[in-house]
Amino acid sequence: MYQAQRYFRALELDKVLAKLADQANCDDSKKMALNLTPCDDFDKVKALMKKTSDAYMLSARYTSPALHKLKNCEAALKKSEKGSNLSLSELMEVSAVLHNIRSVKDWRKRCEGEETSLDGLFEMLTPNKDLENTLDNAILSEEELADTASRELGDLRRKINQAKLRVRERLDHIIKSPTQSKYLQETLVTMRDGRFVVPVKSEHRSEIKGLVHDTSASGATLFIEPMAVVEANNEIRMLQAKEKREVERIIMELSALVGSFAHPILQSYRALVEIDLYFAKASLAYKMKATVPNILESGEIDLKKARHPLIDPLKVVATDIVLGKDFNTLVITGPNTGGKTVTLKTIGLLTLMAMCGLMLPVAENSTISVYKKVLVDIGDEQSIEQSLSTFSAHMTNIVSIMEEADSDSLVLLDELGAGTDPVEGAALAISIMERLALYGAKIAATTHYAEIKEYALQTPNVCNASCEFDVETLKPTYRLLIGIPGKSNAFAISQRLGLSEEIIEAAKQNISAEKTRFEDVLAQLDQTRQELEKEKEEVDKLKREQLESKKNLEQYKQKTYKLMERELMNAQEKANRIVSSVKAESAKLMEELDDIRKQKESEEFSKLVQGAKSIYKSNINRLEDAANPVIGRMKEEYTPPRPFKKGDLVMVVQLGEEGVLLSDPDNAGNVQVQAGIIKTKVPLTELRLLDKKRRRQLDRMEKKSNGGVTRTLKDKSQRSASSELDLRGQTIEEGIMMLDQYIDSCILMGIKNITVIHGKGTGTLRNAVQQHLKNHRAVRTFRLGVYGEGEDGVTIVELK
Repeated sequence: MYQAQRYFRALELDKVLAKLADQANCDDSKKMALNLTPCDDFDKVKALMKKTSDAYMLSARYTSPALHKLKNCEAALKKSEKGSNLSLSELMEVSAVLHNIRSVKDWRKRCEGEETSLDGLFEMLTPNKDLENTLDNAILSEEELADTASRELGDLRRKINQAKLRVRERLDHIIKSPTQSKYLQETLVTMRDGRFVVPVKSEHRSEIKGLVHDTSASGATLFIEPMAVVEANNEIRMLQAKEKREVERIIMELSALVGSFAHPILQSYRALVEIDLYFAKASLAYKMKATVPNILESGEIDLKKARHPLIDPLKVVATDIVLGKDFNTLVITGPNTGGKTVTLKTIGLLTLMAMCGLMLPVAENSTISVYKKVLVDIGDEQSIEQSLSTFSAHMTNIVSIMEEADSDSLVLLDELGAGTDPVEGAALAISIMERLALYGAKIAATTHYAEIKEYALQTPNVCNASCEFDVETLKPTYRLLIGIPGKSNAFAISQRLGLSEEIIEAAKQNISAEKTRFEDVLAQLDQTRQELEKEKEEVDKLKREQLESKKNLEQYKQKTYKLMERELMNAQEKANRIVSSVKAESAKLMEELDDIRKQKESEEFSKLVQGAKSIYKSNINRLEDAANPVIGRMKEEYTPPRPFKKGDLVMVVQLGEEGVLLSDPDNAGNVQVQAGIIKTKVPLTELRLLDKKRRRQLDRMEKKSNGGVTRTLKDKSQRSASSELDLRGQTIEEGIMMLDQYIDSCILMGIKNITVIHGKGTGTLRNAVQQHLKNHRAVRTFRLGVYGEGEDGVTIVELK
């Protein structure tokens, strides 16, 4: 019979489940955690792992959903469903469950992103806000309903308080009365049997008329209810009885209401407990720095940087473990306390954890398999009560394992064949491993026997492994070395500890030459391995540094490209704005030149205007060529006629602005330049040296060639535009020409709404203006003025 729980305890699964339970938020999910059993169904294990993985993802992005005061109310729900009344504490537990259901449901809605395998559980949550509010508003504590539970209850409690107040007023009058207070033991009002009384001296019993409800222990004091308040106290008792009946009615009503929703609440509670368990798994995974392994059913195990989850994270050594891929039997050798047993337990425990749907403390891309049976013989099973030796106890377990093992089994055997004659023990161990291998089981076994090392070297599908030992420090490193049999370190350790060289040499003489050669080969193999590992570490280090440098260079390159593109775009936009502005200005000037030419018919004047027009077009073309191809301008080569120096007049290429050099070049070739109000640092390659004398000559030549007409035109083009144009007194031709010029000026100035004053008169000028506006491409709408704007004497125009 498969003794699963015994094997699970041997691998300490119960301790991992206890850690899992500590992460749960309610008692029921803690119980579920402690009672988890490894599942041997491949598809179910994958589904469990997917839910844990999704919970881990959600908690990493949005933190885990909070559960507060969640208790099992299943019994209360079933009781209410049958029609029984619930206590106030049970109703409060139901209210807490409803609050948690709504809270977790709302939390999931706030989580953005893709669907998860947990959504089915979240969909089972059925919030009931109305019932939750009803319970919260009705119940103050486990012993008291709120006054707002019903109108009748509120009225009764108000009447009770008023009646109590009247009784206290009458009793206060008695205890403060000079004639009656002298008969009292104390001037206070107290209660006996729910009725208000006063403490009267026993010798003055007849002075205070009323009912005696109690006496003091000494008999010196009688607690009397004065006759004046008997009726009032009776009234209070009657009201309290009504209050009790009303409370019972409300509780019955609330219980029935809960009973009508018992099934969805119970279903939601069970889903809530299961959700809490998966987030407990995610929390444990976070604490263990765990990952999701690849899960197979082929029996393959490939754990990368595996860590035993019960060893202190600061002390545990990560190791790589392989089994079931290139070989099905792994023989682990090494010194005592070297980590052999920990390695076996790590293989078994991580397998069981994966079968429970727990993420594993391993590196990414690790692989684990699902087994039908995990069979274990670990530790000293010697039993004094059963009169069994260590060897006998181990053999009893192994006999049981041999009966249960099959092709879907993982078998872990610690110190196989130990506790008896080494020769017989080794032979027996080899025979057991061969039989288990014949069954198709995956086997991991530890041993000290050299015969088993040799067997592993000579047998297909069997691999040696060893736990590394540092002879220099006399300490194990706990690293598992796959493919390398462990060598004996007895002589080296003894020598390091100070044992006489003569004794060690004599001991070596007692070992056969064949075994000595075998150990020498192992020693050479181990030395070669260490040297190769050091070389590999150096190569890996250089490779990492190279990749890091390449990555940094690529990032810098991308950053530089983006910066350059952004600067080029800014410069291009600025150049385009300049060109657009100048084009608009030139178009206006060209129109003005055409108007002047129409009005002036003299040949000489016409030639002068034509010359100015040609010069202006030439300047526009030069400006376009200089401003538009920014990239070409950046790449042109420039050699200054002399070195730059402080005070030089320069042109900043990127800005397209003139400036003054404020500093000499620094080590990086950068200088500080004042361009207008901007003070900036630029490379020397972005500067062009300007010659002051040459600039003055060019300015004089340009002014001379343009002449007075150009200056006049320039002055006219720069006049300011207002929002009103007065055409009164103008002919139709003059008015239309002025209107066109005015609209062009407004477009350049950015004015959208204008007022054209044409007067009322005969309406001829108004009709001509409106007819012209109707066909003008820059006009969006126009209308006559209204009262306060000038009425029919003005036209209000909206430009595009």
